[in-house]
Amino acid sequence: MYLSNTAKRTAMSSIAIHHSGCMNLIDRSQRTGRLHPTMCSQSMKVPLVLSESGIRFSLTNESVRIKFIKGLKNNKLTVLCNGYGPKSDYVGIGERKNEFHAEPLSGDVSKKTCIPDLAPQSGTKGASSEESLFQTKPKKLDSEVTPSSTYQILPKRWIIVILCFFAFLLCNMDRVNMSIAILPMSSEFHWDHTTVGLVQSSFFWGYLLTQIAGGVWADRVGGKQVLGFGVIWWSLATMATPIAAKLGLPVLLIVRACMGIGEGVAMPAMNNLLSKWVPLNERSRSLALVYSGMYLGSVTGLAFSPSLIHKFSWPSVFWSFGFLGSFWYFAWQHLASSSPLEDPGISTEEKTLIAKSSLNKEPIDEIPWKLLLSKVPVWALIVCHFCHNYGTFILLTWMPTYYCQVLKFNLTESGLFSVLPWLSMAAAANFGGWIADTLVSNGVSVTNVRKLMQSLGFLGPAFFLTQLSHINSPFEAVLCMICSQGFDAFSQSGLYSNHQDIGPRYAGVLLGLSNTAGVLAGVIGTAATGYILQHGTWDDVFKVAVGLYLGGTVVWNLFATGERIFD
Repeated sequence: MYLSNTAKRTAMSSIAIHHSGCMNLIDRSQRTGRLHPTMCSQSMKVPLVLSESGIRFSLTNESVRIKFIKGLKNNKLTVLCNGYGPKSDYVGIGERKNEFHAEPLSGDVSKKTCIPDLAPQSGTKGASSEESLFQTKPKKLDSEVTPSSTYQILPKRWIIVILCFFAFLLCNMDRVNMSIAILPMSSEFHWDHTTVGLVQSSFFWGYLLTQIAGGVWADRVGGKQVLGFGVIWWSLATMATPIAAKLGLPVLLIVRACMGIGEGVAMPAMNNLLSKWVPLNERSRSLALVYSGMYLGSVTGLAFSPSLIHKFSWPSVFWSFGFLGSFWYFAWQHLASSSPLEDPGISTEEKTLIAKSSLNKEPIDEIPWKLLLSKVPVWALIVCHFCHNYGTFILLTWMPTYYCQVLKFNLTESGLFSVLPWLSMAAAANFGGWIADTLVSNGVSVTNVRKLMQSLGFLGPAFFLTQLSHINSPFEAVLCMICSQGFDAFSQSGLYSNHQDIGPRYAGVLLGLSNTAGVLAGVIGTAATGYILQHGTWDDVFKVAVGLYLGGTVVWNLFATGERIFD
């Protein structure tokens, strides 16, 4: 930004800074500023503080401190107000990049309205001369900041990712314990296959209700509150399950549906959080890590449930797993924030790094439903999420029963062998995330990466589930399950990453939309499997899943995209 003519005539006594459509004329000698009348509708004073470290001024209750490294060159000065928004919204001050360093401005630069903060800054030393003002030690440029050179322990964004990982670990621990406990419960309460399917599917009734609502809620108020609510809610419902079962089947169905309400907001809230915290080139890895928490939660739940049931009876599974949520909630309240803008502990360098490369946006007031539902890639997400979740939820809820009835494993063996496919998913999800991020970093289009990863996530399970019809060996059957679920995990770098690709501003809502279809698949698939087993065989169960996997592959490759279609 060039200095104004007035500034040139007064020997550099004032600086003109262009910011979001307004011209601020800052008079250094008077330490005040006013909005240029030709650019703004009104004039007002803007506080300005000079110090040894540079100039400090305020806009819309947010401050930015500029430290000039080499001073003014040829009557030109560059200012960087690097906030959160598209690159076109960034406004600079300085002729060369190595002439300044700026701390990030909180908020979306595109939303700034030139309303000043009239409270003067305190505790700064005045500069007596131009030389003392501009002579500061050089600092590393924002463009040169890298995680390895900036953070001594762990970047704050990865603390958020790890906390989300543990939330999803608890999510699936509390979900899969029923798939083990249902075996002694069905014996105690004399439930047939249809009733077992009803109990298993009741979770999805509540889960379905909060998919879109959770996405809208998270996009409006932020993901921290929504995810925190979800964990506490489903933890309480988990602990109430044994009492509900003894009170009768209707009460149990209601409590399991309430548990689904809590878990239903988790995925949209997490998607909202990561869209604000994680840069593009780390997205697949971060999502893969969080979703691997789900898989390891299944591993943990399936591994520990049998021993707890043998030692303390089946209610102990629900009480112990549910209580763990309180520990997570305590850590979440003390360590997490909905976005870098709200986090008091994040470093300046990390905030700058995220500001430059993340897809963060401010909370939205209205959801453009008609626009969202008018786009073919959105419907590709919805259809493919249904196709994917049908097979996934069948294995999640019915795998121990398959091992027990078909492979003749006992309760402990069913739990332990059910662990192996989920371990393979945890490993494959992170491996797939690394592959996807590497391909994107090497110039492969996001669209091609998403199509490749999701095709593997569909065709791999379809192939190995088909093989189960021709296998009699328990070892080979377990191996097919392991391979099927391992390939399934590549979906985390396919359709599960695509919501942030096509519409980062509406990431929570988009995931809520597609996951609603996915939950419907869970409700239908879990209940239908019980009905199919009453009148058919496990081969019939697997054939339906394979058909949906193949159909999803076609839809995804024809209509999906990795390009942003919503601003």
